[in-house]
Amino acid sequence: MQSTPSLSTKPQLSMVQLLLCGAAIVTLSMGIRHGFGLWLQPITMERNWSRETFAFALAVQNLTWGVAGVFAGMAADRFGAFRVVVVGAVFYALGLVGMAYAQSPTVFMLAAGVLIGVAQAGTTYAVVYGVLGRNVPAERRSWAMGITAAAGSFGQFLMVPTEGFLISHFGWQQALTLLGLAALLMMPLAWGLREPSVGGATPAQREQTILQAVAEAFKYPSFQLLMAGYFVCGFQVVFIGVHMPSYLKDKGLSPQVASYALALIGLFNVFGTYAAGALGQRLAKRKILAFIYLARALAISVFLLVPLSPWSVYVFASVMGLLWLSTVPPTNATVAQIFGVAHLSMLSGFVFFSHQLGSFLGVWLGGFLYDRTGSYDVVWGIAIALGVFAALVNLPIQERAIARPAPASAG
Repeated sequence: MQSTPSLSTKPQLSMVQLLLCGAAIVTLSMGIRHGFGLWLQPITMERNWSRETFAFALAVQNLTWGVAGVFAGMAADRFGAFRVVVVGAVFYALGLVGMAYAQSPTVFMLAAGVLIGVAQAGTTYAVVYGVLGRNVPAERRSWAMGITAAAGSFGQFLMVPTEGFLISHFGWQQALTLLGLAALLMMPLAWGLREPSVGGATPAQREQTILQAVAEAFKYPSFQLLMAGYFVCGFQVVFIGVHMPSYLKDKGLSPQVASYALALIGLFNVFGTYAAGALGQRLAKRKILAFIYLARALAISVFLLVPLSPWSVYVFASVMGLLWLSTVPPTNATVAQIFGVAHLSMLSGFVFFSHQLGSFLGVWLGGFLYDRTGSYDVVWGIAIALGVFAALVNLPIQERAIARPAPASAG
């Protein structure tokens, strides 16, 4: 017989408390990282490093984030999000200060890549969504995830101009140090995500071990297709987020255009992610995802074909903003809908690991091919082709709850 993979719909924590604290944590964590592209030229010029050196450090960051996200998800499922977020906030502060004062590419890579990668694993969507999945009724879960993803987008809108202001008024080193202090604000916010526990464990009832849950997911074709689509998401957004400021400057546009463009992406993504989460309660999530990926491919194509100007950049940024993180709520809600919420943070971590493999390739390949060819044209073309691919692989996904044998009754 088919069992519905869900827990009790009775919330364990106040939904308002969850949304406010979870959204604030994601706002800080995602908002800080979205502005890293603004440091590419100041750091590489002062340190006399290549763009590939900077890009490789951020590529390591994305890969570390993906790997650590699986284990952060396991820890959050077992011990709750509070402890994981606190540790992540400390790592975030250490990594930002390390970026500011690293004198060699290796130390810079360890700070920007490893420390901040681990920090992001413990302070972003997989961990926060696990709490939401366990405490928000299933009929409002996609909506709640959309609210939290929209907060991350607002963080980009708020933090990117703030980071540009800090760089211009205090210098890039002091700006990173100030952001490190701001990252520590996530520690008191994590208190709002503390779940009722017994012996340190979250209240989720588990009918599977971790290994059983992982084996079930990886054998399920729809899980594989979700991972393939999320790989493309990572490639596109991180390539654009990190390299677009330098691409625009190479084309003769002022740095302010790039700052405004990244801010517009964040602003419009507030609406895009909320809409995707809300629509996920009414429409097939696979169709929402297919539309988002295809629309990205079309938006990039038009952007490259029309004459480049500040206004064409702003229109492109606004359109991409609507599509930027709008994949996050339907992807994670689909995981919860298929497999339930007992291991949601961990399984979301595996899907996000695929996203970060794409992020690694997008940010590193952007720097590598730029240094080899002197332009970003090849990577733009790859981003378009991958968008079409992701749209196609999302269409066959089956969203219904996975069929599991009924547990044997005791006695």
